[in-house]
This record gives sequence, C-alpha cells and structure tokens, in this order.
Amino acid sequence: MFLQSVAWMGMMVNYSQGAPIAEALAKTFSGAHPCELCKAVKEGKATEQKQDLTKKVVKLDLACPGGKVLLDPPSPFPRIARIGLSFSPRGQAPPTPPPRAG
Repeated sequence: MFLQSVAWMGMMVNYSQGAPIAEALAKTFSGAHPCELCKAVKEGKATEQKQDLTKKVVKLDLACPGGKVLLDPPSPFPRIARIGLSFSPRGQAPPTPPPRAG
C-alpha cells in the first residue's frame, strides 16, 4: 500500500506539471495511464496472491485418541466439563465388603 501511495503521489506531481489539478487527478486514478511503479506494484500483488493460494492447502488430522467418539445431543442445560470420566456397563453386582469382626 505504501508503494502504491508513493506511485500515486509521483503521478500527481508529473501530471499536474502539464495539466490542471482536476485532469491530473483523473489521469492518476483512472488506471488508464499507469506509471512504472504502478506496474511493479500490480505484478507484486499478483505474485503475492499466487503464493497465498498455495499456502492455503491445509492437512487436517482427524484421528481420535483411543478410537472412541462421544457425541452429546443438544441440551437446554449448560454443559458441565467432563474430567476423565468413563463408564463401562458391567454384568455383575459390585463386590460386598467382608464381614466385620466383632
């Protein structure tokens, strides 16, 4: 942007030496009479856009740790953070404590 501004200022000075200010402004910003610096800025922008397009290729790693995915259905209640809780269904009752001596 800085170089383009410098180019426009230079064009304004050059065009205003042989024409009225209004005509110099029209010539400067019409795009029909670009100076060498304007052409260089345009080429630089085109090269920059090509580089941006090649950088936008992104590799996504969608591997899930442990191979398990937990999907929560939408809920009207606020979410409560889960800290490493995991439940597994068991077919047996919990062990009973040993009898007390007494």
